[in-house]
Amino acid sequence: MGNDIISRSFLDDVRNILRSTRQKAYSNVNFLMVEAYWQIGQRIVEEEQSGKERAEYGRLIIKALSRQLGDEFGKGLSASNLWNFRQFFLAFPTEGKLYALRRELTWTHYRLIMRVENPAVRDYYVQEAAEQAWSTRQLDRNITTLYYERLLKSPSIHGDEASSTLAVPDAPESFIKDPYVLEFLGLQESPVEHESNLEARIISKLQLFLLELGKGFSFVGRQYRVSSETSHYYVDLVFYNYLLKCFVLIDLKTARLRHQDIGQMDMYVRMFDDLKRGADDNPTIGIIFCADKDETEVRYSVLKESRQLFASKYRLVLPDEEELRAELDRRHILVSEESKEVGDAD
Repeated sequence: MGNDIISRSFLDDVRNILRSTRQKAYSNVNFLMVEAYWQIGQRIVEEEQSGKERAEYGRLIIKALSRQLGDEFGKGLSASNLWNFRQFFLAFPTEGKLYALRRELTWTHYRLIMRVENPAVRDYYVQEAAEQAWSTRQLDRNITTLYYERLLKSPSIHGDEASSTLAVPDAPESFIKDPYVLEFLGLQESPVEHESNLEARIISKLQLFLLELGKGFSFVGRQYRVSSETSHYYVDLVFYNYLLKCFVLIDLKTARLRHQDIGQMDMYVRMFDDLKRGADDNPTIGIIFCADKDETEVRYSVLKESRQLFASKYRLVLPDEEELRAELDRRHILVSEESKEVGDAD
């Protein structure tokens, strides 16, 4: 009689209530621990300041505290962990207020973000990790691959403040990176893959590709056909971004960017705007993914003035941080020189 007396839906409802409650309890406990670590860090800093005339006073405090509390609370209060709590408070002082900490983030999230030196960039990662529900693994990858710095508006972060245009819904350039890092495809940069192979591998790793594209992207189709009165054309990959409220076309090129590629994408975007764009949609965006590009060609092409056309390099092998920073710095110098020329012309 036991199993027949209750319905399947009733049993599933009770299970869902229990699972939801357990998850909420876990999240609450996790955040309480994050708060506790921040408060411990605050007290350590306060204690340091009261005796700051003594050299190495902070480290002495931490060693003594670890010895006193280790037996009672276990390995979680080792000297290295206590030092991390201290750094946690210093990285997120929040003007002495706990409420600025994000409940969605775990201690591991915060420990990863703490290693970012620029406070504005730290704030960006806190906001994005919380709002986009990044796992700690995804957050670690994004920090390692300089996710923030690769956004097209990134040159401004070399100053004291972060770009105010980042993540503004009506600024498409704030959603587009250069370069894109596609190491998860498992392809080698040499020899050059055929474009169809690159496209097929992207489709097979679509979830990871969407994470690398950024927020708001949803997949529409591959080899998407747009037709004129006389001809059919096929766009490699088509996405829709619900934050930008527009279609995003991607054309894959396994060689150096050519002016013909720019002209082709310009045509695709114009056709899509004319034939596919809805009444409530914003103008279509086109991104050419290329293995390499000549910045001079980009500078003197329609890419320079257009807010609908972009060309981004892609990397199939994860570059080390120093190499990636050098590449971004080179781009920053070029953009700065262009901005100076425009200012001089005005």
